[in-house]
Amino acid sequence: MDNHTHNFVEIYDGLVGFGLDRETDEKTVLFYLQKFSDDTLMGKLIPRLTDEELEEIFTMISRMLRNHFTEPEYHELFLKEGCD
Repeated sequence: MDNHTHNFVEIYDGLVGFGLDRETDEKTVLFYLQKFSDDTLMGKLIPRLTDEELEEIFTMISRMLRNHFTEPEYHELFLKEGCD
């Protein structure tokens, strides 16, 4: 069984736009991130990124994880440790 899910992008049929209200912004970011993380898209994009862009993405994601999750949450939710 896979540990990762990307279901939201498959079922969401609401507005994709930013700046209207918090709820739409949250759904739009979730939609974009799930679309962005698609294996085929990443396979094409990653080799085209500069070293600086790779570092920028890695640093931003790492910072958000540190700022918003406890150590146990990081291990459970991001690393998926303990998932069957």
